[in-house]
Amino acid sequence: MREEYDFSKSKKNPYIKKLKKQITIRLEKDVIDYFKNLALEIDIPYQKLINLYLRDCAVHKRKPAIYWEDSETEELTPE
Repeated sequence: MREEYDFSKSKKNPYIKKLKKQITIRLEKDVIDYFKNLALEIDIPYQKLINLYLRDCAVHKRKPAIYWEDSETEELTPE
């Protein structure tokens, strides 16, 4: 290893905006199992699969259809 390196002609990383940010997210076990099984079928890491799915949702501006369980009637009702 050199004692000194010359970085005067170096360039900034052009991919810096594409870097991923590590976060903590809580997902239900059945959701993780679903993506793990699907990832095994298509032979990619499940975290990458989840990222691809979320990216697709963001690009196409998909919004989730959220339903809450009505405790009185035990039916799912839209928000």
